[in-house]
Amino acid sequence: MIKILVVDDEADVQPLFLQRFRREIREHKIDLSFALSGEEALKFLDHHASGMVLILSDINMPGMSGLELLDRIRQKFPVPPPLIMMITAYGDDDNRQYAISHGANDFLTKPLDFNLLKEKLQAI
Repeated sequence: MIKILVVDDEADVQPLFLQRFRREIREHKIDLSFALSGEEALKFLDHHASGMVLILSDINMPGMSGLELLDRIRQKFPVPPPLIMMITAYGDDDNRQYAISHGANDFLTKPLDFNLLKEKLQAI
């Protein structure tokens, strides 16, 4: 089972992921958890990090940005797991380069292509 933590400040992300992955959840292939901020994600990881396989984090969030969260996670877990995929509405090269150079394993743009994400998950 792939345990995934989705970090995004937009409340509509959780029902969207649950709907798009309902079959995988029902078949116990994926276990989804959610955090609405970088701070909430760090608290979650304090108690659940050992089983976490993948973190999908938005970059642009109020408070701690996804890039700051990436840095904090990689300080605690310099070598994957967890794998970290950054998600942003902006496909700009600066954020992409920063994310990859600071330990992100992949970079996705919004709106998310769930078929592409599912393909990437099969490679894990």
